[in-house]
Amino acid sequence: MGQTAAADIATIGRISAVPAILQVISELTGLRFAAVARVSENTWTACAVLDRLGFGLQVGDELELISTLSDEIRQGRQSVVIDKASEDPLCRDQHTPRTCPFESYIAVPILRTDGRFFGTLCALDPDPVPLKSSTIPNTMESFARMLALQIEAEENLQRTEAEHKTTKLREQFIAVLGHDLRNPLFAISAGAEMLLRKLNDPANEQRAQHILTSARRATKLVDDVLDFARGSLGRGIPVTIEPCPDLGDALRHVIAEIQSIHPKRIIQSSIGDLSDMHCDRERVAQLLSNLLANAVVHGDPDGPVEVSAQAKEGHFVLSVKNQGLIAENALPHLFQPYSRPTGGTPQAGLGLGLYIASQIAQAHGGTLEVESTAPQGTTFTFSLPPRT
Repeated sequence: MGQTAAADIATIGRISAVPAILQVISELTGLRFAAVARVSENTWTACAVLDRLGFGLQVGDELELISTLSDEIRQGRQSVVIDKASEDPLCRDQHTPRTCPFESYIAVPILRTDGRFFGTLCALDPDPVPLKSSTIPNTMESFARMLALQIEAEENLQRTEAEHKTTKLREQFIAVLGHDLRNPLFAISAGAEMLLRKLNDPANEQRAQHILTSARRATKLVDDVLDFARGSLGRGIPVTIEPCPDLGDALRHVIAEIQSIHPKRIIQSSIGDLSDMHCDRERVAQLLSNLLANAVVHGDPDGPVEVSAQAKEGHFVLSVKNQGLIAENALPHLFQPYSRPTGGTPQAGLGLGLYIASQIAQAHGGTLEVESTAPQGTTFTFSLPPRT
């Protein structure tokens, strides 16, 4: 039995009305065997059984489809009703009555609301019973429609519960990143900074500086994964929109920091009056840091990197331009997580920088776009509309 069949059996088992439906069908028709069956292209699988005949069929048992009439029902999507199989011209020579003797038989299709075939609601008995001339077929079809709705409702409930469990796992994952990883890294960084203040030996100073640099890089990687978890798996990257009169200073600090790491690169900046801006200062600085680091690492090493941040009538535009060129086939995937420029040179980081920058822009209600051409180079532009 496959995984899908087991899941369908479990779904039917969780519907409390099924035993009562089979009981009513048996008493209403006089047929002593009733079942809900899942029907695939090859097999008939019992999902629920009421057996007063001692057939021995149990939940989970399978029959080859050729040994049942369900293939005709699956293909025709119509009910099959037989009062006396031994005299029925369409049934008496078929394989089923000869291998599983019965005289009276009724089966109706269970169809999902989108038209997909699930299986059958069926009943049979070795004794003949007048079924065609009664209201029993209509009643069985009503039960089948009700059962189809119950199946889909139960499946939706299971998906909702699975999503709830997944949400709890996401929150636990974020908690592990936020506490169990970042706190030890903070302690390592603080210890390295303390050593640097006390050491006078150049060799040991170099080792302490290496520890500090590695700890800060590891912290940045953890922060990137944490933001990825919030942005892609959770409720988005959180931002606090408030007046930021010192936004310009924050952006200049980012530029100076990147410049100190890459002293040989030319970084030109034009930061306008941003004193009236409303945004999340730290997140916008993080966005610029990601864009600028990307430009320095992947842009033309001999060309300048240009940073511009301007606000006019409440409309904020931050752009980072370099002389590199992004392959056309890479552009549609550039803001996806773990996306990297193609090339043979290994790159540091997780490939989350541009994704996180795009999530920060989205959280602000803004946009992050990229344009890359051979004559103009590559420009990333973050636009934030005026506050309404």
